[in-house]
Amino acid sequence: MPVPDSETRLDEAALASLLASGSGWTRDGDTRTKIFTFKGFKGAMAFVNRVAEAANAANHHPDIHLERYKTVRIVLTTHIAHSLTDADIALARTIDTVERPTDVEHREPERPPGVEKA
Repeated sequence: MPVPDSETRLDEAALASLLASGSGWTRDGDTRTKIFTFKGFKGAMAFVNRVAEAANAANHHPDIHLERYKTVRIVLTTHIAHSLTDADIALARTIDTVERPTDVEHREPERPPGVEKA
């Protein structure tokens, strides 16, 4: 089955530029992944529902993983293209806009036992 014209494969230069933007998305082969951590289950599920609505509107559906009870991992790829496409990038941008900063828990990195904050 051919890749739809509306889903253009991205070349390596375009992918490198997007990943260098500092948006928190990472690349693993033909996927783009981002992990979101919320204050609790309710915030995580509300975010999952907002992502689902955005994905349906875009007719481009990511893998959505609820991990533990407050962490959501989003994985984007265009399966038919076996690659990342402009549809993945557009949906990543939309997902970043539906994330509500008040829902997100910002934590300092964990320190090993016995190591105090400087």
